[in-house]
Amino acid sequence: MSTPDLAPRRTVAGVIAVWVLAAVAGVAIGLFVSEQWRAQWVAVALGGCVIVAFAVQLWYGRSQAFIQRMALSSLGAMVVLGVITLGFGLAALVSG
Repeated sequence: MSTPDLAPRRTVAGVIAVWVLAAVAGVAIGLFVSEQWRAQWVAVALGGCVIVAFAVQLWYGRSQAFIQRMALSSLGAMVVLGVITLGFGLAALVSG
């Protein structure tokens, strides 16, 4: 039998941490990877963000709303990477 948490840890920080990781990875990919390989590396970065999101949510040790937190982390990382990729794509169109 388990006792309820008196002051459960906030789970929003783990979700936002994955989004920040996605932003850092997206900017790093945009700066250091050539244009022809960016799409492949963005896919790798998204896969890494999903793995990190899974690890972070397991680290919290709370089973309530686990699926929702994982979905929010993964979807948010995908949106962040998509917006950054769109920005770099538009910049490549304007400059070239």
